Amino acid sequence: MADHTWDPIVTPWHLDEHIPAFPVPAGATEIWPDLPVGPVPARMDLLHQAVADAVAQAGRPLVLSGDCPTARAAVAGLQRRYDDMAVVWLDAHGDFNTPAISSSGYIGGMALAMVTGRTPDLFGDALGLRPVADTNVVLADARDLDPAERDALTASDVRRVPADPAAIASALVGLRGTPVYLHVDIDVIDSTQLTGARFPSSPGPSLTQIEECVTAVRANADVAGACIVCAWLPDHVGDQPTRETITRLARALGADLAWHEPAAR
Repeated sequence: MADHTWDPIVTPWHLDEHIPAFPVPAGATEIWPDLPVGPVPARMDLLHQAVADAVAQAGRPLVLSGDCPTARAAVAGLQRRYDDMAVVWLDAHGDFNTPAISSSGYIGGMALAMVTGRTPDLFGDALGLRPVADTNVVLADARDLDPAERDALTASDVRRVPADPAAIASALVGLRGTPVYLHVDIDVIDSTQLTGARFPSSPGPSLTQIEECVTAVRANADVAGACIVCAWLPDHVGDQPTRETITRLARALGADLAWHEPAAR
């Protein structure tokens, strides 16, 4: 079973698409609402309401998700308990696009912009999400940025650091005492170690280095909740190496995940 200090919540979705093979650890709460036919943002909003409710009810939520926009639900759920929040975001991408500047229109590339209040017209306000101040956001790595996204980050007050434990610890000094939501997208790890990643990026830090970064956050911040984004392609998300990667990242947080045997496919 999972470490008693963490409550695993699994949302096996990529945007509004269910991922049947998504790995579910023993004892986890699985989010699987019945989504009506409709526009993608509207379906996502209903899904995120269910996630936010589960996060709000958990003692210390550890969310496993198939995409980054789930962060808006996790943060909204935590905000029902905490007046102020900080965010530490480990990702190969900035996720700082908006509908106005995105070259692809991909909603998944707007997740951090959502959390900081830059996409007000994309979703309704059913979550009650309060924008997290840029000065309370630490973005680690983000080595793969679109040009307009890079400009937006440069103009912001988001603190950018390399995926280095010492750099992250230093950035957290001014946030001590503020509850932290930790967001780890597995694509921050060098793509040569991640067979089947949905969005492989340029060469980056190893899994061991990211484990050390997660440990540094845990040691230097009050981590109130976390999300590991399992951004593998659907036919790889249930593989044994996938579960091993999630297990190692969770263990760096102090969570001990056990797995059901995968169903034959």
